[in-house]
Amino acid sequence: MGNLVAIVGRPNVGKSTLFNRLTESRRAIVNDEAGTTRDRQYAKCEWQGNTFSLIDTGGWVVNSDDVFEEEIRKQVMIAVDEADEILFVVDVENGMTDLDMMVASVLRRVKKPIIVVANKVDTNILQYDAAEFYKLGLGDPFCVSAMTGSGTGDLLDMVVGKFEKKVEEELEEDVPRFAVVGRPNAGKSSIVNAFIGVDRNIVTEIAGTTRDSIYTRYDKFGFDFYLVDTAGIRKKNRVNEDMEYYSVIRSIRAIENADVCVLMVDATRGIEGQDLNIFSLIQRNQKGLVVAVNKWDLVENKDTKSMKFFEDTIRQRFAPFTDFPILFVSAKTKQRIFKVIDTAITVYQDRVRKVPTAKLNEAMLGEIEAYPPPSIKGKYIKIKYVTQLPNTRIPSFVFFANLPQYVKEPYKRFLENKIREKWQFTGTPINVFIRQK
Repeated sequence: MGNLVAIVGRPNVGKSTLFNRLTESRRAIVNDEAGTTRDRQYAKCEWQGNTFSLIDTGGWVVNSDDVFEEEIRKQVMIAVDEADEILFVVDVENGMTDLDMMVASVLRRVKKPIIVVANKVDTNILQYDAAEFYKLGLGDPFCVSAMTGSGTGDLLDMVVGKFEKKVEEELEEDVPRFAVVGRPNAGKSSIVNAFIGVDRNIVTEIAGTTRDSIYTRYDKFGFDFYLVDTAGIRKKNRVNEDMEYYSVIRSIRAIENADVCVLMVDATRGIEGQDLNIFSLIQRNQKGLVVAVNKWDLVENKDTKSMKFFEDTIRQRFAPFTDFPILFVSAKTKQRIFKVIDTAITVYQDRVRKVPTAKLNEAMLGEIEAYPPPSIKGKYIKIKYVTQLPNTRIPSFVFFANLPQYVKEPYKRFLENKIREKWQFTGTPINVFIRQK
């Protein structure tokens, strides 16, 4: 169960610089694919065998230059509600401000580990200036320079040292876990209620610690799976619900703990930036995907073409990953609700599918012969053998070649598409590796 660490503070104290330093400088980002720009504010970090998620809250706020007290307070509140640990960044150059005091007054009431990070300590002399931050009443300020990186290793040691050892929930291993995610008001709770509301007693709650995911075992009508629901989504929050961008932060936990994510899209609003943010989180965590277009019953003047048009639009926006199921549903009329579960189960099965090596080679080597990788500088690339790796999170295939370094992205995509054509891996990402034979 991953820990979530949030960076908070007023504008221009160097939150994003610190974020970049803690993640990229040590190649800590587990996988960086170009996504929406805001993705930069979320990364998975690894430090001394601990993996955790880091969020820079400031980066999620629209036009964060003129952030008012109210906005900052909201950010801090969300971080406080959702994170396991909080890095409160202050700036030694400018010293303490009223906004810092305001943030501190919110944080002093919190029962979570908080580290005051005094940033911009670019010379040793500036360390003495950090002493004024004792006034915040949050313990020792920790001096770093996000620009030069000094002190950041020790800071990571401290962050990791404060994680509580969490009790892992007792979940059956081979039962799939599904998470329903999406922007606010896309109909997440109504679809979850439609799944479960048939008969309340099939719901067995396995609560982790309150702020982690809650797993609901659903065992009925021949289905058997866990619904992952974040506790944070459940309680009507102190924070106003108008905070669209925070629905993304809320989704992080649910996505990280699921096998397959059902992304709810509101048919009356189409695909919005928010949907793309959540989609890219699903992608970067390499989870299975089912897109459910909800409120299809409310779309006016629709004909046979409208579905096709809507489908194409979604695939265009989510490209290059296009091999995922799209369903048109209505949580209100329960139209095609069970089809969603059915499809999620299929995607889960695709995710754990193993293709026998003999079959793989038989099918793929022929394709490679018919369309070999382009030669580079007169060197011919030969791919002799392919196998699927055992025990991986998502289907992963290794092609053995004489010159693996010359096989470029487009050819890997060609191989992936051929694998998808021949075996069903709908809705799940696939890894294609080229290795020295």
